[in-house]
Amino acid sequence: MDWKLELVAIPVTDVDRAKTFYVDQVGFVADHDHTVSDEMRFVQLTPSGSACSIAIGRGITDAEPGSVRGMQLVVPDINAAHASLQEHGVEVSDVQHLPWGDFVFFSDPDGNGWSVQAIPTQSSA
Repeated sequence: MDWKLELVAIPVTDVDRAKTFYVDQVGFVADHDHTVSDEMRFVQLTPSGSACSIAIGRGITDAEPGSVRGMQLVVPDINAAHASLQEHGVEVSDVQHLPWGDFVFFSDPDGNGWSVQAIPTQSSA
């Protein structure tokens, strides 16, 4: 049986501000933006090349805005990812080189925390 993680809810205070951040600054694709009712708005955003999306909106989750930590994106080139985030006005950490990969870290406008990892290539010894 396949178990596929395809959608993660991210709690935000201002849906439009968060959508702008994720699309215009981080580079996610806006897949859906539907106002279902006064209590529910569903916005689905997907990182380029990813099979998993995030959902932001009203009535999506009871979690406190800014409470999500540990969301992780994986990229082939950490320096290019770092440069892109900086160029688009994202406050991003310096590149950190760790034995299990190279990382940068950033938060969305509500404080939800993200890491970006470039996995080291396996060398044949």
